[in-house]
Amino acid sequence: MLSDPTLTSRAEDGRHAPLLVWRADVPLRAISSGPLGGGIGLRRWVLNATVPMSYDREDPAAHLAALAAELSLDGPGIGLLTGVDVTEVVARTDAGVRAWATVGLGTPVPAAAPTPTALAHRVGTVNIVVYVPARLADSALVNAVATATEAKTQAITELGVPGTGTPTDAVTVLCPVDGAEAPYGGPRSTWGAPLARAVHAAVLAGGARPVVPWSEQLTGPKSNRSAVVGAFNDR
Repeated sequence: MLSDPTLTSRAEDGRHAPLLVWRADVPLRAISSGPLGGGIGLRRWVLNATVPMSYDREDPAAHLAALAAELSLDGPGIGLLTGVDVTEVVARTDAGVRAWATVGLGTPVPAAAPTPTALAHRVGTVNIVVYVPARLADSALVNAVATATEAKTQAITELGVPGTGTPTDAVTVLCPVDGAEAPYGGPRSTWGAPLARAVHAAVLAGGARPVVPWSEQLTGPKSNRSAVVGAFNDR
């Protein structure tokens, strides 16, 4: 089982930059496009870290690994980065599938744009984390990522945003290692259908409100905090 994310922070540019951490009691099967722990394998945690819009490190995996070490996260895990303030995470649940999304749509692009799009210096990353309470086959995990992406794009379209996503979006899907193996993860499958609904609802809610990049927020230094979040966002 994947826990609700814990909110914590670390020092960044003289402020306390927020991080979300999901932990699992036992290793979970996972698929992810994240810079750390991407691919398919067993994972014990997920980290979603807010970074400034000026972030230009060329070693994001090493950076995330260092953050994980600071948090004493043991074993293999997944690391994600975003310019969004991750305290604004939105959670949705449907038929046992749980989805969390941090939504920044400041740099939307059509996936098949005919020419490269110049990226504006605005917050623009949608990070999606999903837990499915049933073992998925490798093929179903791959299909689940496609389903989550389709649901995200549906929400973006309904929001009237001119794009299919942003250039830095990431998707992570986790499930148990035990139990009967579900062979499908498409939008009309047993687990793909609620996954699609949960992701769609989370992205739609997150994208419907104004999002200011964390590094541009004028609230001054944030205090070091640790709290469980997710349940109060599940609305």
